[in-house]
Amino acid sequence: MKKLDVERLKIDARDFARKLSATAIQDLYGVTDGKAVGTYVEQAFHQYLQKRHAYAPGNVAHGIDIPELKVDIKVTSIQQPQSSCPFNSAREKVYGLGYDLIVFVYEKKDERRAGVARLNIKHTLFIRANRTGDYQTTSGLSEIMRRKGNKDDVIAFLEERNLPLDEIGRKALAEEILKRLPKLGYLTISNALQWRLQYGRAISLAEGNSAEGIENLLPKRIR
Repeated sequence: MKKLDVERLKIDARDFARKLSATAIQDLYGVTDGKAVGTYVEQAFHQYLQKRHAYAPGNVAHGIDIPELKVDIKVTSIQQPQSSCPFNSAREKVYGLGYDLIVFVYEKKDERRAGVARLNIKHTLFIRANRTGDYQTTSGLSEIMRRKGNKDDVIAFLEERNLPLDEIGRKALAEEILKRLPKLGYLTISNALQWRLQYGRAISLAEGNSAEGIENLLPKRIR
């Protein structure tokens, strides 16, 4: 078996999405729980990969699906393209989650006569780790720097954005931002006990094939 790498992973994600879209799935007929659908797709994708590559799937301890490549797999409905992920640090909203994302966006339909479900994979995205930050936060910081803002401006902005940081944390993050401005993030990230990731903007950018750090793995010509 070939060792799994990121480029092979992207190709397999594309091919898997095409095959899944053409598959009748009896186990998902009548299922409305998005988490159950997501679990099914993730497990099916791992099975698909394991037939082709030697790699170690992640577990709860690792926190992401393919730790050796630093890639996590997300599955979401086109009706409300969002998912959750563990909260580790407030700086993730600024600098990204620390790993790449493969996002399968599906449209589910049940065929009553056949008693099966169909998952039409509408989009398959690959988002680089440094683009998994929050759009409003990163774009706001870029604007502050464009206007020659200082540390106090950045601290005030972080406080206005309600990043879960104390005063010391805000000062430390502001100093880091002044030394290294983050890349523009493509996600919308809501504060919660877990981050809530929303993919609407990422889908639009990937469709246009014009944004650095995000790839549309399922272009229209092969859907």
